[in-house]
Amino acid sequence: MGVSRFGKGCLIAAVVVVVIIVIAVVVVIKIERRRKEPPVPGPPANINQKYADALGVALQFFQVQKSGKLLDNKIPWRGDSALEDGKEAGLDLSKGMYDAGDHIKFGFPMAYAATVLAWSILEYRYQMSAVNHLESALNALQWITDYLINAHPSDDVLYIQVGDPEIDHLCWERPETMTELRPLTQVNKTAYGSDVAAETAAAMAAASLVFKAINATYSNLLLEHAEKLFTFADTYRGSYSISIPKLQSYYNSTGYGDELLWAGSWLYHATGNQTYLNYVIGQNGNDFGNWGYPTWFSWDEKHAGTQVLLSRVSFFGSTEFSNAELKGLKSYRKTAEDVMCVLLPDSPNATASRTDGGLVWIQEWNAIQHPVAASFLAVLYSDYMLTSRTPEIQCSGKSFTPIDLRDFAISQIDYILGNNPMKLSYLVGYGNSPQQVHHKGASIPANVNTGCRGFRWLTSSAPNPNVATGALVGGPFKNDSYIDIRSNFRQSEPTTSNTALIVGLLSALLTNSSLVITSFT
Repeated sequence: MGVSRFGKGCLIAAVVVVVIIVIAVVVVIKIERRRKEPPVPGPPANINQKYADALGVALQFFQVQKSGKLLDNKIPWRGDSALEDGKEAGLDLSKGMYDAGDHIKFGFPMAYAATVLAWSILEYRYQMSAVNHLESALNALQWITDYLINAHPSDDVLYIQVGDPEIDHLCWERPETMTELRPLTQVNKTAYGSDVAAETAAAMAAASLVFKAINATYSNLLLEHAEKLFTFADTYRGSYSISIPKLQSYYNSTGYGDELLWAGSWLYHATGNQTYLNYVIGQNGNDFGNWGYPTWFSWDEKHAGTQVLLSRVSFFGSTEFSNAELKGLKSYRKTAEDVMCVLLPDSPNATASRTDGGLVWIQEWNAIQHPVAASFLAVLYSDYMLTSRTPEIQCSGKSFTPIDLRDFAISQIDYILGNNPMKLSYLVGYGNSPQQVHHKGASIPANVNTGCRGFRWLTSSAPNPNVATGALVGGPFKNDSYIDIRSNFRQSEPTTSNTALIVGLLSALLTNSSLVITSFT
């Protein structure tokens, strides 16, 4: 029996509706893909103003932390300080940066801050330049490297600390009015310090690449120091916090093997010398590489940073590597991917250690350092994948794209900038941020000379009279809470090394392009 005219009309109409629905679905999918997937690699475009503003704020903390004779001082409540540092050894150690809210120059985390800042500039200098913040980053980096050069007066001597933390913590005062003794601590042939010497070598090697096209003489000087320090660190192996036990209460090092690999990797990038690559992928890689065991990136733990840094060699390096070299590089890259799989919240291997608000949370003291460091590595790895047109990574059989890594990094930085249960920005001077930062200089009016005993400013319930702009405070407790009290130093004290990390992270997210420099040369 034939189909009626009415039946045919309904059938045609139904087919038309289905076709329209299919077309609509396809269009929506295409739009959604276009929305989710960053453009292919290209020059900086479509600036994210929120991140550009936050970057400008973060960079100011380097100005806040400067020691020495302040040229072109941009922080009205800061002034010259510690001008006599190093004098007892006939050295000028007046530059460098104070570590946190106190007035000690700890060489280990300061050098780490310089390495991270140099890495950020190397990968994202075009993005920084697009928002007029490149010069500020370069200025901060050189202020540290000038100090590190002077702290290395001979091949086998490195001054690693200025000031005594115990004396410093007995005082609450502005750095401009300090009168206490500021003794020097060094590592040498008998007081081993492979960890701090190698980290300093990494900082100088990375910085030499930054300044290569800007000031070739300065770049060469940095590289010369880096190579000598690496030789010293490798020849006289030992941890500085074992050879100098009094340092264990502050920046205690848990080992030196990771720093040796970190420094060797940076020296390979800085020199192109195959000897350094062989160093990190050969027996030393087997001994210290921690392959297959993802770890957190920090001032003490460099494995994850090294794995990502050597992954860039795998992504963009020569096609003429030997089988042994390819095998070694593959071990680093595979472990870097393991690190990424731990970070991605939908990964079968994801860490469960997160706040309810979504922030990766590893420890109570300075909790914010790990999510910022992890996010910096994640967006770097994402951009390496995008720039090399690598579509995905595998996490226990589940695939993830570069945009998944980028989304993770965005979730962490947005939490830090205020998208959290407290509606609090942990970046001081950006949005609704803490008022009682644990910072001596910020807590005391600029026209007051307290002497050593200015503790009434520590215990005051009033907001800091000076804003430590750009300070990235320690962050929330596991329950997403934050207590804005100056004496709550676990949560309210900022560090210079945290600032270097957030500067890198914000620089990477400034635009919706994914350009990284495929070669550091």
